[in-house]
Amino acid sequence: MSDLNPYESFLDGRPLEEILHETTNRIAFLLAKIGVDKSAVSPAPGKWSPAEIVCHLADCELVFAYRLRQTLAEENHTIQPFDQDKWAANYAGIGAGQALGLFGSLRNWNLLLIRTALPTAAGRPVTHPERGAMTFQTIVETMAGHDINHLKQLEKLAATA
Repeated sequence: MSDLNPYESFLDGRPLEEILHETTNRIAFLLAKIGVDKSAVSPAPGKWSPAEIVCHLADCELVFAYRLRQTLAEENHTIQPFDQDKWAANYAGIGAGQALGLFGSLRNWNLLLIRTALPTAAGRPVTHPERGAMTFQTIVETMAGHDINHLKQLEKLAATA
């Protein structure tokens, strides 16, 4: 696993844009299998419910949107990390459908940017305080691996629904 992309091990050889494009529909499919009632239920103490996973994905898409744009707009930008658990403390009462709506809108917006920027901006440098020097491409790879990681979690939950 790369220090730059902690989700690199989840990448499966498919084109990144394909992974990123399919995620919204895949989440919707899995949430339909899980059902509205079960989407708010945590599978175990300390584990996120399916709705909380989708809220997290929506939050991360917001963060990725900012990181991608800052990487393109500023020379040698330093990314601001965030504490996902502190952000998750505010997920109570947010439905999976609401989170998916936001995720899908942000993902479409990000895909437009990614398609426009790549391959020209692939090597554009950015720094992550915890991971070191990265590139625009590394952020896109992280997005795809992060998607796959959380889709696998939702797939497990859907299989037991």
